[in-house]
Amino acid sequence: MDFIYIAIVMMLLGLAALDLVVGVANDAVNFLNSAIGSKVAPLWMILTVASAGVLVGSLFSSGMMEIARSGVFYPAKFSFHEVMLLFLAVMVTDVILLDVFNTFGLPTSTTVSLIFELLGSAVAVALVNIWRSETGVLLDYINSGKALTIISGILVSVVIAFTVGMIIMYFSRLLFSFKYKKSFRYLGASWAGIALTAISYFAIFKGLKGTTLISKEALTTISDNIQTILVFTWIGWSVFMALLQFVFKVNILRIIILAGTAALALSFAGNDLVNFIGVFMAGLSSYEIGASVLASGGSLDTLTMGKLAEPITVNSFYLLGAGVIMILSMWFSKKARDVTATGVDLARQSDGAERFASTSASRSLVRSAINVHKIVEAITPKRFSDFIESRFVPISKEEAGDASFDLIRASVILTVSALLISLGTSLKLPLSTTYVTFMVAMGASLADRAWGRESAVYRISGVLIVVSGWFLTAFVAFIVSAIVAFTLMYGGIYAVIGALVLIVFLFVQFAKIHKQRESKTKSALLDAYISEHDIIMACTKEIEESVHNIMYIYQGVLDGLFKENRKALNKLYKTADEFHGRSKRRRQNEVLPIIQRLDHQSLDTAQYYVQVVDYFYEISISLRFITESSYKFIDNAHEGFSAEQVEDLKSIGNSFMDVYRDFNDMIQKNDYSGLIMIKERRAALLDTYAELVKKQIKRTKETHSGSRNTILYLSILNETKVIAMKSVNLMRAQMNLFNSDDYNKIMK
Repeated sequence: MDFIYIAIVMMLLGLAALDLVVGVANDAVNFLNSAIGSKVAPLWMILTVASAGVLVGSLFSSGMMEIARSGVFYPAKFSFHEVMLLFLAVMVTDVILLDVFNTFGLPTSTTVSLIFELLGSAVAVALVNIWRSETGVLLDYINSGKALTIISGILVSVVIAFTVGMIIMYFSRLLFSFKYKKSFRYLGASWAGIALTAISYFAIFKGLKGTTLISKEALTTISDNIQTILVFTWIGWSVFMALLQFVFKVNILRIIILAGTAALALSFAGNDLVNFIGVFMAGLSSYEIGASVLASGGSLDTLTMGKLAEPITVNSFYLLGAGVIMILSMWFSKKARDVTATGVDLARQSDGAERFASTSASRSLVRSAINVHKIVEAITPKRFSDFIESRFVPISKEEAGDASFDLIRASVILTVSALLISLGTSLKLPLSTTYVTFMVAMGASLADRAWGRESAVYRISGVLIVVSGWFLTAFVAFIVSAIVAFTLMYGGIYAVIGALVLIVFLFVQFAKIHKQRESKTKSALLDAYISEHDIIMACTKEIEESVHNIMYIYQGVLDGLFKENRKALNKLYKTADEFHGRSKRRRQNEVLPIIQRLDHQSLDTAQYYVQVVDYFYEISISLRFITESSYKFIDNAHEGFSAEQVEDLKSIGNSFMDVYRDFNDMIQKNDYSGLIMIKERRAALLDTYAELVKKQIKRTKETHSGSRNTILYLSILNETKVIAMKSVNLMRAQMNLFNSDDYNKIMK
């Protein structure tokens, strides 16, 4: 056996392990979101329950490895060499594609990505085979009906899951309202019985169907008597839940959610394992087939892979290893947290920082929904309308705590998801666990009025982006896999090595991007500072750091302009842009949550924080404008400033820097008695500004300065004036805080 095939098998093994890591990071959203969003238990307990489900599901995996071996293409039409490269192309594409989605925190379907990667790679290899042999047609190689079936399944499952989730959640909330504890006391046992019956049905028919844990005869018996079994199962669960609720005072909603989490995790590991190790197992089987042919004196050159269509029994060692990697990834993957956070944020009941910006499509949908609501409201009797409104009055934030949504909604999401997936499986429809659970959660969020006027456009935009990404997954998976397969077919050993280098390179780059996104979106105040004292100290420290940044950027821009240093100006522009981005995100995302955390009596502190954020934002706009204009001016090779202009800018620049040095001293010493002197310096700076503007107008009239030169020069003067004025206002706010009753009370 040539070394290249041994190397390919080893690469497939390594890529399978890596695929488990990136795949679980994405698919964990399917079974963790409801439990995490509702804060049903500590995170370690949720992960432990999910881990148990994953371990059982992987050990008793249904072994649907045929999908990778013969579900998309006809292996008898491919040679040993072609199949090995085909599988390698699939794994390379899958690892990269899933890591891209994880990096940006977007959930996608590992099933769809695998199917279309197999399809794209098989099409590419088949075309090469046809071109070389000049015989055959593509349909002889490809099971084209599979792709059409999956596409139709996507469309149907997305619409049905959203609609059913919305309807069930709406009537559930009508039944229980947000203050559900009283009504749940009487109806809870029956409700829990229905939910656990659905989850049990799901676990048996979706999670364990086809496994060795339950024999085929037992499954057949259950299927033949399913209605009777479901009735008795509901009665049994209802009685048991009533016993726990009334005798042992157990919150049975928590049992529903944890049971649903375990069931979905079991299903994920039991059925979706093929998405991660199926291709490796198919490659290993191909290698073993090739080795046996060589041992019997045959040749790999004439070997076709029809044996891949035969049934396979997977070694339990591989299943156990895959389960362990899944569990470790679920516990330790930061990207898994990001993907989960996306779903939770889009479904949360409260307002706050939004992950997605509004789009024209989302705005149009919201306006249409508002118009429809007005029509319905107009024709609905007032008493009936008032009753409905009373059932949707949310509880206070103090009662809700940190949970993104309550236990009722979490139980609805898990129950409806389990029922829909079970129904789809029984009807042999291709469903994606990701698509169903995500869309049920979104439909439930809409029905629960989590998408209010303050957040609807952003939430809908996020859903549209995620759903668009699902369809994009299929297209990108097909195209990229086909390109990789073409490259491997023509590049040989060099292409194989190049594919390995590409993966390493892209993973490093994606890790950097993910780290940058984390640093941009992370809110230090929201994560670490919860008291008034913390907020005051954090803002003071931030002012000090920002003063240093402003001094560095401003002085650097003038030096770069005078020396016409394009690289230095480009670097400063990026720094100023980052400073502006932080200020903008803080203004958009932090102000409301911070104010809400402050005591109702702390009006001075709240006012101070709002002022600080606003002044920072306005200063960052001016600073960014100066750096951007200066960089573009030099980058376009315009004529630099004259000696007279340089001296003028140095004079106002020195005055500006003197003001900021005084700022720095005041902050470090916590002594703001010198603010009166700084105001005098600002007045002098404004006089200098007016004088320099007149001088430049005179130079322009005398045609000593070009139009672009004049525009930049005046812009720098004007923005310098703006920064100086806003900075003095900032320091005044700081001084007022230190003299306020709030501050004196806090610091005692």
